[in-house]
Amino acid sequence: MRVRKAIIPAAGLGTRFLPATKAQPKEMLPIVDKPTLQYIIEEAVKSGIEEILIITGRNKKVLRTILINL
Repeated sequence: MRVRKAIIPAAGLGTRFLPATKAQPKEMLPIVDKPTLQYIIEEAVKSGIEEILIITGRNKKVLRTILINL
């Protein structure tokens, strides 16, 4: 049986990353040239994942806007 779905937890305030997370969600903090979440999504797709569910908190509406453009 092959894994086809992934759940990525992206909730929480990111207080351990302060002050960096005051301006943007922790999932969008860059590593080299891309947001962390983009690396996770790209690796999931490369490994054959067909459906990705991202669990967010109510204060993460900005993630939806950013993810639409990925």
